[in-house]
Amino acid sequence: MGMDTGRDKLKAAINIAPLVDVCLVLLIIFMVITPMLQKGVAVQLPEGANPDKKPEGGQQKLLSVKWSEPPEYWFESSRLSKQDMQSQLDELFQRAPQTELVIKADKRLKYADVKEVMRMTKEAGFQNVGLISEKRINAPG
Repeated sequence: MGMDTGRDKLKAAINIAPLVDVCLVLLIIFMVITPMLQKGVAVQLPEGANPDKKPEGGQQKLLSVKWSEPPEYWFESSRLSKQDMQSQLDELFQRAPQTELVIKADKRLKYADVKEVMRMTKEAGFQNVGLISEKRINAPG
């Protein structure tokens, strides 16, 4: 006759277990891949006893100097000649004078090569310029 049992009703419930599984797998993948996505050019960084940590921001631009003969100059991910680097810095200062610059230089370079990049940033007018280094890892004694 019209007896309604609980078995005939449709239950709409979302099963979130597969969603959580997918999210965890994606999180692990991004945690593994992120350190490999190095911004700019691969260089051997100098080591420091206790380098300062400065958060990366949207106003920060990366200048890289790669060891070769003559040294290679990179702005973000574009390789430039020394003259083009200077003109790029001048243009960037005209557009955004508050931009922070970070210099990433190979430890095999002469200090004069790194100093040249610092001079170029100073001539362009930038005040916020930093250097990137790695923390020295002391072997346990």
